[in-house]
Amino acid sequence: MSEKTTGEIMDALFAVIDSRRGSDPESSYTARLLSQGTGKIAEKVGEEAVETVIAALSEGPDALASESADLLYHLCVLWADAGLKPEDIWAKLAAREGVSGLTEKANRKS
Repeated sequence: MSEKTTGEIMDALFAVIDSRRGSDPESSYTARLLSQGTGKIAEKVGEEAVETVIAALSEGPDALASESADLLYHLCVLWADAGLKPEDIWAKLAAREGVSGLTEKANRKS
């Protein structure tokens, strides 16, 4: 069995998240998050980001990997809530390819 690529994993995760839209919030954590709205989803992304930072600073690589997975999941829920798809984010990243991070940040301010 061949390993899935990062893109395949993210696409599969997003497809599951998107399929939970309108599902019973009592039977699906994803449906529950989506039913609670953008504010609650954004709050969860923030919580997971903080937990990721804490893991990076004091809990080691395995905890960092686990918290990173949680952060990516919640970020995908936020994208789904906003009507975005992973390819929308990939397009933004592709447009920045070859551009210095300092230049890209300066361009956002203008």
